[in-house]
Amino acid sequence: MAYTQISYAVHERIATITLDRAEHRNGFTVVMSDELADALRQAEADSAVRAVVLAANGKDFCVGMDLSAGGIDDVDDPEWVEPATRVTRPMYASTKPVIAAIQGAAAGVGVTMTLPADYRLATTDARFGFVFARRGLYPEGGSTWFLPRLVGLGRAMDWMISGRIFDAQEALATGLVHSLHESADLLPRAYDLAREIVTNCAPVSVAVIRQTLLRMGCFDSPEAAFELDSKLIAGCAQSPDTVEGIVSFLQRRPPEFTLRTPEDLPKFLPWLEAP
Repeated sequence: MAYTQISYAVHERIATITLDRAEHRNGFTVVMSDELADALRQAEADSAVRAVVLAANGKDFCVGMDLSAGGIDDVDDPEWVEPATRVTRPMYASTKPVIAAIQGAAAGVGVTMTLPADYRLATTDARFGFVFARRGLYPEGGSTWFLPRLVGLGRAMDWMISGRIFDAQEALATGLVHSLHESADLLPRAYDLAREIVTNCAPVSVAVIRQTLLRMGCFDSPEAAFELDSKLIAGCAQSPDTVEGIVSFLQRRPPEFTLRTPEDLPKFLPWLEAP
């Protein structure tokens, strides 16, 4: 796909996906949603990519759906998926950690698209808003599933029912974002975090841990986790990454992990077996 509203680049095993409609404050469109989905799939399929940074050009990350850009596409198609879900579904399923770097305004889909990310870093002047109720709309992108898991049901109720705008300090205090930075430091800090993961962590381990954390919380007991953990730990005896992780630790050198995602994931992972 030739991108017109985002950009995509890979450097030092980090894929950078950048919203690129700064002249429209990165207003979200159907075209942007499809391009973001394609870029996420491209990063997922590239075994050389170990982490993804989601960024935006301009003063704002994304002010929400661009209502001036025309309507949505064919909702009568039985296969139709709303635009935000086209982005959040592959982000949720990713085997690569995703770091969102958020500056300025992040409203509506501008914030919901980041909820499946593993980290959200923001500028000190960032502003957030789940403004759907104030527009006669509904939250999208699976955000009613993600948000309570991040900040708790009470806070999610407050933000989504009131539709109010809140600042970066509130987002940090409630756990929506992980850290705050001055504007000039936002992307450097996001890349520092990505490089730390890329340099020190086994990609298959990261992928399994990421997906297990996302998926195991839905069970009403830890038995499913007990069963999966037993299979995973048993497999460590034959894993070259486990050997390398231990040997590099004992030798006090950086590890050189050889297994890659998604091709080297354990085949018994239950979500890989699902239809």
